[in-house]
Amino acid sequence: MSKRVALVTGGIGGLGTEICKYLARSGRRVIAADLASRAERVAEFGKEVAEFGDQIRFEPINVGDFDGCAQAIKAIEGKYGTIDILVNAAGITRDTTLRKMNAQQWNDVIDINLGGVFNTCRAVVEGMSERGFGRIVNISSVNGQTGQFGQTNYSAAKAGMHGFTMALAREVARKGVTVNSVSPGYCRTAMVAAIAENVRSQIIANIPVGRLGEPSEIARVVDFLCADESGFITGANIPVNGGYFMDF
Repeated sequence: MSKRVALVTGGIGGLGTEICKYLARSGRRVIAADLASRAERVAEFGKEVAEFGDQIRFEPINVGDFDGCAQAIKAIEGKYGTIDILVNAAGITRDTTLRKMNAQQWNDVIDINLGGVFNTCRAVVEGMSERGFGRIVNISSVNGQTGQFGQTNYSAAKAGMHGFTMALAREVARKGVTVNSVSPGYCRTAMVAAIAENVRSQIIANIPVGRLGEPSEIARVVDFLCADESGFITGANIPVNGGYFMDF
């Protein structure tokens, strides 16, 4: 049987790179999809995954463009085969308080972080349903559960992502397609490193395990949800946050 093809949006980011590696180690052929304009990062990514050879490939995509996204995914499937696994890890921040937030800052985050999930899922879900197999994992955030100062746009998008996840999970549950979300806490990524040191220290002090998470710890959960054997888990949100937020 040919390898299952996995598409990871935001695939060259901190979390995305680790997710690609974990999926590749589990025998998937992985397509890291991201903005081609990040040429320097694309080159770095190539070096980081060089050990996997052709098992991990980069392809350009703009998840915020509905038509462009559909065309990119069609081209990807033409080159590598139909997509069995979709991981939505693409995301941006435009942090500021709501009193200072302009419409562009709101729309940018909603269009990429939430609209991008619609755009990619819309492009693959019919094919997955027809073939009787699919795994979709949407990377949400602990801040979609707790809210965060200066992130009304980001928190709204991430909370909306799980609502989307639950609704789509119901629609395709009998088609062999599972849809789940993972809500990472604060991890050792460039996005978290950009937070002011005093704020970051305060965040770590409030994490019960006493440290930031590692991208590999998120990737391991994503890989588990993407397994063929995980077909009875759908519509779930898996928090991976070191105890930062606990919910019954």
